[in-house]
Amino acid sequence: MTRIATPPKTSRPPGRWLLQDAKARFSELVRRARNEGPQHVTVHGREEVVVVAADEFRRLAGERTGAALIAAMQASPCREIDIEPSRDERSPVRDIEL
Repeated sequence: MTRIATPPKTSRPPGRWLLQDAKARFSELVRRARNEGPQHVTVHGREEVVVVAADEFRRLAGERTGAALIAAMQASPCREIDIEPSRDERSPVRDIEL
C-alpha cells in the first residue's frame, strides 16, 4: 500500500485561525481573545471576522450616552449662537374634537 505524504501544516502567525480550527478549538479561541487580544478568523484565505473580548468590544463601541456630542458642543467657539427652530405662524391647524 502506498502512503501519500500529507503536506506539512503551514504555521500561521499568532492570533490567526482557519475557520475549521476556530470551530474545533472554540474554547481556546475565546481564551486567547480574552488573554492575548483580537483573534482573526479566515474563510477561504480571506479574513472574515475578528473575535475580541467583551471588555475590548465595549471599549471600542463606546457608551451611547451622548456625552461626547454634548462635550463637543460645549467646546465649540460658536456655542453662544441661539439655535431655535423657525416656525411658520401661518401653518394650517385643524380643529379636532376630543
